[in-house]
Amino acid sequence: MTIDDLFRRLSRSSFRQRFHLGNAEYQYCLKKGEVQIRQHAAEFIKARLAPAIPANDGKQTPMRGHPVFIAQHATATCCRGCLSKWHNIPPLQPMTEDQQAWVVEVLLHWIHQEMQRPQPAEKQRKTSSKAKPDQNQQLDLL
Repeated sequence: MTIDDLFRRLSRSSFRQRFHLGNAEYQYCLKKGEVQIRQHAAEFIKARLAPAIPANDGKQTPMRGHPVFIAQHATATCCRGCLSKWHNIPPLQPMTEDQQAWVVEVLLHWIHQEMQRPQPAEKQRKTSSKAKPDQNQQLDLL
């Protein structure tokens, strides 16, 4: 399977298509650069997915907090079940160096595509719904 074949398949999944970098993750990528993001991806894959039976498999990848985590969900590299289904990486055995390298390439490909999109808007912070009390808190009833 080529990376283009994989991304064509992923494009048909409404679940996978809903993932995009937010403003914070976009800014993080700009600040850290591709080399450091690639290093993070390799470290996450080695620690969280490469073992034959990863700890908390199926729940080990957060839904936010780092661009790589979002990319993992978008590219079906979030757990060993998805790796088996989408990438033909067999479960219950440690991932090879080549398999880990493939996953990192997939993640960086997705992140690169996301960085070509317009920068996401900053989230609006919620303001308190309580109105500020008047300075004079006594009621003027008469």
